[in-house]
Amino acid sequence: MDEEVLESKPVKAKKPKLRKPRVWLVSFWVCFSLLFLMVIVAVSGLYYVWNQLSPTKAGAPIELTITKGMSANGVSKLLEENGIIKNSFIFGYYLVLKDEGANFQAGKYELTPGMDKAEIIAKLNAGNVIAEDTVMFTIPEGYTIEQIADKLSEEGLGNHDTFLKLVNEDRAWPGAETALLLPKELDVTKYRLEGYLFPDTFEFVKGISEEDIILRLLKEQDRKLATLPEDWVDQLDVLGVSMHEMLTIASLIEREVVVDAERPIVAGVIYNRLAKPMRLQIDATIQYALDEQKEVLSYEDTELDSPYNTYVIDGLPPGPIANPSLDSIKAALYPEAHKYFYYVTKKDGTNTHLFAETYNQHQQNIEKSKQTAQ
Repeated sequence: MDEEVLESKPVKAKKPKLRKPRVWLVSFWVCFSLLFLMVIVAVSGLYYVWNQLSPTKAGAPIELTITKGMSANGVSKLLEENGIIKNSFIFGYYLVLKDEGANFQAGKYELTPGMDKAEIIAKLNAGNVIAEDTVMFTIPEGYTIEQIADKLSEEGLGNHDTFLKLVNEDRAWPGAETALLLPKELDVTKYRLEGYLFPDTFEFVKGISEEDIILRLLKEQDRKLATLPEDWVDQLDVLGVSMHEMLTIASLIEREVVVDAERPIVAGVIYNRLAKPMRLQIDATIQYALDEQKEVLSYEDTELDSPYNTYVIDGLPPGPIANPSLDSIKAALYPEAHKYFYYVTKKDGTNTHLFAETYNQHQQNIEKSKQTAQ
């Protein structure tokens, strides 16, 4: 039997299955790469900020001035311009983060490139400024504006004519509150700010302007008034006088009285005469009008045609005749209650007075005064 030859069909080989990449592995590497990149960026950013806040290259000391009212950003720019810090933008944000900059003091500083940021901030907060050349200047109590101008000129602190021009200007003086109460109509006064420049001892920077001197004296007046009893403003209403009139009375007391204990008594005499009404007849007002100090006034002097001559005008002169002390201001605010209308200076060198209620008593006191002459 013939063998049957089986014809075999070729068998197809199976293709190997391709495995799909695992999604989680791809995601991991993507996230890792992004995270790594973020870390690199963050580290680079932190390094940049740290580098920009690090001290600059050491150098020679530099003088720079921080002006009053300068913002923290303005200070930062000034520091960068002078090579004290590297980056004003980053330093400014650092100040905000640390809640610094609001207490920086104005003035001239000596700062050195290479200083640490904490050292810079501490110095500006403390106001550790360069000591400037200063000069002490004393205005005696009762000085007039003319006398102040003369003294400033003599001591090389200002120009006499410039000073007198400025005190007569109808203008606002920033930060000077009392000066704002000046009456609008002051045409007959000799000097607009007479009575408003407080007499004291001051330390002025050499080269200070006449305008800054005036502003300093005006602000000192405000500071001294702030030390008075809390009711002092109400006391003006009680007395029926304005601030300007009160300072005028204080200036009269200042020029008439030497012994402090007598200031309230003389103030009482002035208020008694004003209430009567009765002319004040105060010699110091004539001396102010004459620009001359006389021990004895002549009859012609008492007839002087001047709005300051209290022998011929009724009531108060148009303004202060000097710059009064705080003691005279207190006396003008709190006069002693009594019935005196007259006073005369003793001739015994004590600079005290004899007081009288009537004209006859006053005449007797004048004779007593002559008898006490040394």
